[in-house]
Amino acid sequence: MSERFYLYDDVVSTKTRFVSFMGENQRFDLAIIQTDRYYGKQVVLDIQGGRFAIIGQDDLEEPDYLEEVFKLNSEDGQELREFLYEII
Repeated sequence: MSERFYLYDDVVSTKTRFVSFMGENQRFDLAIIQTDRYYGKQVVLDIQGGRFAIIGQDDLEEPDYLEEVFKLNSEDGQELREFLYEII
């Protein structure tokens, strides 16, 4: 077996916020991870749906971005967007 080639292998400190809230149609269970990586963006994990994205303000302003990434309808996507605007 050949030697493994790593692009990077770093250990970094993170701050993780776990939050759950009820929208009009569904419950959101999220983990929001802050780190020095990703140019100030945060990793948002949808724990129930098994999806994640690296999100910053610019991503929140992109039409239908959250709906596509997290497989949400427009109403649920807007609820998630409003919450993320408060914390990102």
